[in-house]
Amino acid sequence: MAIRVYNTLTKRKEEFRPLRDNEVRMYVCGPTVYDYTHLGHARTYIAFDVIRRYLEHRGYTVLMVMNFTDIDDKIIKRANETGEDPKELAERFLRYFLEDMKALKVKPADIYPRVTEHIEDIIEFVRKLQERGYAYEGSDGVYFEVQRFKDYGKLSGIKLDELRKGARVEPGEGKRNPEDFALWKKAKPGEPKWSSPWGKGRPGWHIECSTMSTKYLGESFDIHGGGNDLIFPHHENEIAQTEACTGHEWVRYWLHTGFLMVNGEKMSKSLGNFVTIREMLERYDPEVIRLFVLQRHYRSPLDYTEEGMEHAKNNLERLYNTLENIRVAMERAEISFKWGEEEFEAYEAIRSAREKFYEAMDDDFNTAEAMKAVFEVSNAVNRYLTKVERPKESILRKAMEFFRIVSEVFGIFEDYFREQRAGEEEELIRLLIDVRAQLRKERNFALADRIRAELREMGIQLEDTPQGTVWKRVKV
Repeated sequence: MAIRVYNTLTKRKEEFRPLRDNEVRMYVCGPTVYDYTHLGHARTYIAFDVIRRYLEHRGYTVLMVMNFTDIDDKIIKRANETGEDPKELAERFLRYFLEDMKALKVKPADIYPRVTEHIEDIIEFVRKLQERGYAYEGSDGVYFEVQRFKDYGKLSGIKLDELRKGARVEPGEGKRNPEDFALWKKAKPGEPKWSSPWGKGRPGWHIECSTMSTKYLGESFDIHGGGNDLIFPHHENEIAQTEACTGHEWVRYWLHTGFLMVNGEKMSKSLGNFVTIREMLERYDPEVIRLFVLQRHYRSPLDYTEEGMEHAKNNLERLYNTLENIRVAMERAEISFKWGEEEFEAYEAIRSAREKFYEAMDDDFNTAEAMKAVFEVSNAVNRYLTKVERPKESILRKAMEFFRIVSEVFGIFEDYFREQRAGEEEELIRLLIDVRAQLRKERNFALADRIRAELREMGIQLEDTPQGTVWKRVKV
């Protein structure tokens, strides 16, 4: 089955056909680095991480670019408030962002271009627009003349007449029309600035992404992504200036994530209702945050509640418990010489759920539906293990193979499946189990209980069964 994606540009789902066979070129708008990253940002970057992971899982080579806006009005304003150098402030929050993404297990982009390192490229882009009659110099900068681009509004659906209603050119602004937007801003006293044909200044916001995406992905590429709030004006303006410059279609598929909501309002810094990723990581495992995000389709609004986070935490524990049940059962599993009714039932549940998982992910990366398939396998395996005395190894392996796919696509269970965690660590645990058993024989229960408690603190839970002591990894 082919992958279908919802294209914001055409307002419908379309079969995904990249420009090059077996390759996807993808650009996601990165952060303006003037503050800590919040959970609303995490929603977008986790969503696009999973989209990227799934495309790679399906055999595509993905070239992913995400920019850093490291010079901007917000950065300058914050630096003035704190008395910090704008460059140092941006560098600090850029580093925090990368640390947060690593903690959330978001795979790094292949290229993270920064605005301040691409000033010459931006100047050249603006110069081409001016040559082609789409840009003009005003008293305070260079502007894009929106009315000259005939397709303006094709992404957002906004009409020029609507933009002009009640709008006016403010005193001191050098633009001709209220809807025109800045490509280059002439420097004000005390602001960072670079030399250009129009005097010293700095880039406007929208021109950055057009310049850096085309530099690294070409004049046409496959996917451009970001949050819903970027559709207008940011992405609309990007399309106008880029297609005016190149003369042809720029991006094939536009993908946008829904808002993260708090009490019915979008989570945002301006509303002051945000919770930072760092605050969340103090309270929740990164995989809980990922599961919380993935329980809703990426285009749907996602309501942040403590109950929702706890629900995600409990669901993650359920899945880890299933993985551990499979691992423990493998120790007593037998090679299949024949299957009974229980095996056929478990096999059919795994086969059907795997098919549903791929159908859901092929349907515009529907992680919410795909997650249902994951729990179908979890329930089927646990049900199977309660029915049989000696489980068949082939059934358990099929279940474990499915969870490996889920791990690869959803970015959960990754540590669990790292082969290096096996071997010496397991041997050490078994040694401690033997030592504890000997201590219990010698009625040294205090020390035996201490071993059990210390292992539990490390995420290893011992369970005494009639067949002996078994161990499981648990989230602590």
